[in-house]
Amino acid sequence: MPRFSANLGFLWPDRPLLHRIEAAAHAGFRAIEMHWPYDTPAKDVRAAAQRFGLATLGINTVRGDLTRGEFGLAALPGREKDFEASFDQAVAYCIEAGFVAIHAMAGIVPPHQRAEAERTFRANIARAAEKAAAHKLTVLLEPINPRDAPNYFYSTQEEAAAIITELGLPNVRLMFDCYHVGVAQGDILRRLAKVFPHVGHVQIAAVPSRAEPDEGEIAYGAIFAELDRLGWQGWVGCEYKPRGQTDQGLAWVHRLGVVL
Repeated sequence: MPRFSANLGFLWPDRPLLHRIEAAAHAGFRAIEMHWPYDTPAKDVRAAAQRFGLATLGINTVRGDLTRGEFGLAALPGREKDFEASFDQAVAYCIEAGFVAIHAMAGIVPPHQRAEAERTFRANIARAAEKAAAHKLTVLLEPINPRDAPNYFYSTQEEAAAIITELGLPNVRLMFDCYHVGVAQGDILRRLAKVFPHVGHVQIAAVPSRAEPDEGEIAYGAIFAELDRLGWQGWVGCEYKPRGQTDQGLAWVHRLGVVL
């Protein structure tokens, strides 16, 4: 059975970040991951995680200008300096807080900019990976489904895997988010096995609701069994939006026979 991480971007949204860390530990999680923790001092996050014995996994680069609907910068032509600054910010936070991976958010790309965006993204990720490697950090590439993020730079596992193969950098890995795969593509078990050599992290949530993983279209018991069969040694991030109170929703753990 895989090991599970609490994604504090979604879980316990009713309390400050440091209290979410405490809640994750009390719920039985042994690792945490976050979206954009930058408003909370990194040293405080490290201290809280150490106090409760939690591994600190990954964070995201910032989305950019939210008033313009930006959702990442790595693939945006003309915004190379902005992405570099956002990645430097993430690296510095990881070093101080103890995180080990950065999801480099790609961004929304109009169809007419697609070719230029592909060149921009590859160049940005190559430079970012070099910086990350100096601190033993992993760069994660995560396709996001087009229902939730229309015109996001990529939506399929194969697109990201092709970029990873082309770059050939050992610290650039795939974020296999079962929710996004389920919404964008389906055929999750076979797709997981196909891209497994590139996978650096796994995340889960119900399809189509993105709620706890005990409802909807995905039989997560089968996903966990496949991860075991493939020899997955990493964590599985619980990146779902609770139906109600997070602690009550954790009944899914018992329904699926999971040990946190």
